[in-house]
Amino acid sequence: MEESISGFKVRGDWGDIVEHGERITRALRDVDVHDPDQEWDARFARAFEEWDEWRPKAHETLDSDVSEKTADQASVEEGKGEKAGKEPDEDIKTAGEKLSESYESLEDDDAGAAVDNWKESIDYVARAADSASRKALRRVEDTVYQNVMTQLAPYYFDNELVSANVQQSTRNGGNGEQFVFEVNVNDDDLKEAVSERLAEYEDEIDRWHVEVEKDTDAAEAIEGAEPPPEPDDNSRSTTN
Repeated sequence: MEESISGFKVRGDWGDIVEHGERITRALRDVDVHDPDQEWDARFARAFEEWDEWRPKAHETLDSDVSEKTADQASVEEGKGEKAGKEPDEDIKTAGEKLSESYESLEDDDAGAAVDNWKESIDYVARAADSASRKALRRVEDTVYQNVMTQLAPYYFDNELVSANVQQSTRNGGNGEQFVFEVNVNDDDLKEAVSERLAEYEDEIDRWHVEVEKDTDAAEAIEGAEPPPEPDDNSRSTTN
């Protein structure tokens, strides 16, 4: 692993990349960044979950799984209408209703109510347009990102806790597919704590057991067999 001001970087095969992501995730977990009640910024707890979801896994591939997760993570955020669970056509309908109420208020000589309803109508129209625009942008950016941008730029992840990028290396040396994975922790104090943990792993752990996706279907199909229990938060990656 190379450590610099830009982060923690490894070069290697897919197993090396997955292990690097697991080590950093383990280090973050060991310093309790996932716990909103600890000393770190409570927002980091949610950011940690996002990172843990995005990082490359042993059963995934770069071009399919990581590409899809990167496109999702980079997608335009939801607007007010979407957060309220409203489709654009619903907001347009509500806008029409508010406009009708505005006219009724004018007929009743209630100018104040007419203006209020008219403003609400405009707000709903604007919200509908915003929702429609965001949906259209997502369709375009998903297609463009997965089919074009990943051919030109690395797969990346970025939130307030972690910034990371992984790409296929142009240097494989005849050893199969090779990758470069760089991860930076955006908080300086937290980054130092993670660095110390990573150094401890290097000194104390002889072999890192990469986490693999468990196949519980096979166990459940065997009469009398129980599927293996899910690991708790402190045993997601086991070590010798």
